[in-house]
Amino acid sequence: MGLTISYTLTSKVERPEDARSLVEKLRDRASELSFKEVGEILELQGRPAYDHKKLDRNDPLARLKIHASNYLQYSFNGEKYNAWVPPDHLIAFTIHPGNGCALADFGLCSYAETITDDGRRVATNLQGWQWQSFCKTQYASNPNCGGLPNFLHCHVGLVKLLDYAAELGILARVVDEGGYWKNRDAAALVKQIEHWNQMMAGAVGQMKDTLEKLGEGTQSIMAEIVKFPNFEHLEAKGRNE
Repeated sequence: MGLTISYTLTSKVERPEDARSLVEKLRDRASELSFKEVGEILELQGRPAYDHKKLDRNDPLARLKIHASNYLQYSFNGEKYNAWVPPDHLIAFTIHPGNGCALADFGLCSYAETITDDGRRVATNLQGWQWQSFCKTQYASNPNCGGLPNFLHCHVGLVKLLDYAAELGILARVVDEGGYWKNRDAAALVKQIEHWNQMMAGAVGQMKDTLEKLGEGTQSIMAEIVKFPNFEHLEAKGRNE
């Protein structure tokens, strides 16, 4: 859990070289935004580009490949099923916006018109080139990572990149839990991240209390918020709320 910005990219271009050109322009813009790291463009193609069911989770590209796979829900003979659809063609790159921030993947993929899922032939209805992903920016606000200035650099930087995606005509949807995409109010974004940090710290604190009452250890709680040097202060405020 954590404050996240999600986005969907789409394009109706037909030729792979046109899709590649769009991704290259997006990466060029990312390189101008002073992110900590902007990776090289990865291109995989085939039918499909990789087998999602056999994906090695230790693969350094596993996260990007998972984001590139499209989640499909479908009905067959009155029963409901779901499946992951790997792309036939993937063109993408990864950004590390800044310390404490999650990685962000951007790109475009094309998919097969139909797939076979456990012997069932299913239409994917995935047309053109698409991309759906998200980036959790909340923990860039950890004071040990640079605090609020670092968080604003990461979150606002991603919004600037999405603005450019809109200029390219490939931005379909943005969901910004910080509200900045719509209001462009940095002060309001700061209030939001402070609220999220307090809320998260309060929830984790209550979870620890519950486990202790049950006689369970709290070592298994792997929450990023506990790494904040002011965790106890945030927890107290979160409990009050």
